[in-house]
Amino acid sequence: MSISHAQPDSDKPDISSKSASAASPPKLDLEPIVPASSRRTRVPRWLRRTSGPLLLLALWQVLSSTGVLTADVLASPGRIAEVARELVADGSLTSAMGTSLQRVAAGLLLGTLVGTGLALVSGLFRVGEDLVDAPVQMLRTVPFVGLIPLFIIWFGIGEAPKVAIITLGVTFPLYLNVYAGIRGVDARLIEAGESLGLSRWGLVRHVVLPGALPGAMTGLRYSLGISWLALVFAEQVNADSGIGFLMVQARDFLRTDVIVVCLIVYAFLGLLADYVVRTLERLLLQWRPTFTGR
Repeated sequence: MSISHAQPDSDKPDISSKSASAASPPKLDLEPIVPASSRRTRVPRWLRRTSGPLLLLALWQVLSSTGVLTADVLASPGRIAEVARELVADGSLTSAMGTSLQRVAAGLLLGTLVGTGLALVSGLFRVGEDLVDAPVQMLRTVPFVGLIPLFIIWFGIGEAPKVAIITLGVTFPLYLNVYAGIRGVDARLIEAGESLGLSRWGLVRHVVLPGALPGAMTGLRYSLGISWLALVFAEQVNADSGIGFLMVQARDFLRTDVIVVCLIVYAFLGLLADYVVRTLERLLLQWRPTFTGR
């Protein structure tokens, strides 16, 4: 009778060590991949946005200092800054800015009400589209500057024709963008709202109007730009105050420095208004992710 002897533990394979080695893969010396945009040294955005105007200003100063741009053609930046200080000191520039801002605010308010109201009627109702859209499209092709003599005959030479010109310039861009925004709402969203039991007013409030809001904000930005353009024409027709009136006086006396100061004021007021609208757009459209550039 043979007795089998058990093998010693040292002869058995070490299963635990093999499983441990199989469970933990060998460490590799890998380096994280960093995008090229992250490896570059980023320049602050405010510096990039101001570098263009500063370079243009420096070129302007150089051309004025070397005599390429004479004072009767275009005054130097230093002279323009001096004239701006004089106009602010005697109160003429601040008074003109206040008058112009009042005209733009009145025209923008009326144009926003008219353009948005017509767009809602035309965009929400087919009958409204049949009645409103064709006349608006016809009037849109008429240059609003060409209506200035007619407005003077209708409203006189006071503030009414100036506000009417701005109102007309604001109305049509806002109408087009709000109307396009309403009609651009996805029909599947309307069907989803109806399946959830929303009423007609509920669909308009919760689906159509939020969907049309991006187009409305774009239209408002266009309208603001056109409102300043309309103001320039309005204030040069029988005006006795405002920034445009200062430009007319400067034109009569060949003061290019005063004209440039007024143009810079127009530009900064328009830039400030656009910044306000863009800030409002970011606040109202937080629910919509958009591409912000690379």
